[in-house]
Amino acid sequence: MRGLRKVVTVVDEVLRDVGRPVPVPVRRVAVAAVVRNPWAGRGFVTDLQPEVEALAPELARLLTGRLIETLGGVERIEAFGKAAVVGLDGEIEHGGALIHTPYFGNVLRELTEGTSIIVFSDDRLPAGEPLTVPLWHKTAAATRSHYQTVQIRVPDAPRPDELVVIAGAASGPRPHARIGDRRTDPVVRLADLEKLENAR
Repeated sequence: MRGLRKVVTVVDEVLRDVGRPVPVPVRRVAVAAVVRNPWAGRGFVTDLQPEVEALAPELARLLTGRLIETLGGVERIEAFGKAAVVGLDGEIEHGGALIHTPYFGNVLRELTEGTSIIVFSDDRLPAGEPLTVPLWHKTAAATRSHYQTVQIRVPDAPRPDELVVIAGAASGPRPHARIGDRRTDPVVRLADLEKLENAR
């Protein structure tokens, strides 16, 4: 892949939480590709599309393939997310261009057999700063048990003229999830809360 310098994979496997065993151990994975920013040194580029079409699908295939391999199959992916870190000489829009278009998102979604919109984070940071990648359920975004995060840090990236593009996934929900679900929540309005507060 043009401009690819390295790929970093982080695996977080939760076996116990608050002293209690997790019923089913959950693996959270983030895979990061460190690539040269294709717009670096070119000033303000009005049309980002040619580079997006050339690079974003390749990144999506690479990162999603590593997620599937690390988790042991596409059926093991229950939650997903995406992120980008732009080096200090780039624009936030450069990271957004590579992860927020169908050339990345649709490929990641199709390869993971997901249907949900993919939750994301992005930032412009110096090399070595951590980024938290949010995750949620790949087919039912309202499933609150799968709202979680995985953190990744690449010690020598992004350099000022680089981007770090990340795909994340989890094999299950948060440990001991027990705060209900948006489909079964009661209707809560400000007026209802005021009644509760007045009754105390």
